Amino acid sequence: MPNKTRAVIWDMDGVIADTAPYHFKAWQEVFRKRGVTITEDDFKRNFGQRNDRITRIVLGKDISPDELESVATEKEESFRNRAKNHLKPLPGAVELIKSLREYGFLQALGSSAPPENVRLITRELKIESLFQAIVSGREVKEGKPSPLGFLLAAEKLGVEAKDCIVIEDAIAGVAAARKAGMHCLAVTNTNPRTSLKGADLIVDSLKEVTPGDLESLLDHSN
Repeated sequence: MPNKTRAVIWDMDGVIADTAPYHFKAWQEVFRKRGVTITEDDFKRNFGQRNDRITRIVLGKDISPDELESVATEKEESFRNRAKNHLKPLPGAVELIKSLREYGFLQALGSSAPPENVRLITRELKIESLFQAIVSGREVKEGKPSPLGFLLAAEKLGVEAKDCIVIEDAIAGVAAARKAGMHCLAVTNTNPRTSLKGADLIVDSLKEVTPGDLESLLDHSN
């Protein structure tokens, strides 16, 4: 039977929504203005982390707070302009969210993205009402691989960390789930299996996953 003390915490970009191409173009644009070129490999390695962390990795740790804020503002405005009215869900994601709701799992969104992006994506994909809690990147002091976002999501749901499964595509996201003491399902939408080996289960598409698979993962781990 469904157990309402168990939860799934979803990453958003690269797991639910196919946003990577728009993020990559936006980062390229903002860094090019500052004389730095990033490759697709650079982008994938840092995907899923918060803007301030990515910017410091690329432009250096000594960047001023004002410039850090300028980069983030420019990048996210560029992303939203590119993505608006073009967003599509990744295979199996929305179907699994709906199936998990029917099965009885609590669900939260735990994203590094700013709230403006979360609103844009959840509204365009018509999934906003399917989550019992939403955590955006601005609600915690540290972004992934810090576990703070996922722990806040569990707290909002009223579920213990050990009874949560995180669904991620990013290296930093898998690390954050492990640090939070949560189970992790990784999907190879952004990174190869070898980069996601910290996850409990790795799949190539969420179309392969059922609520029963996630229930079994928790049963075998606890």
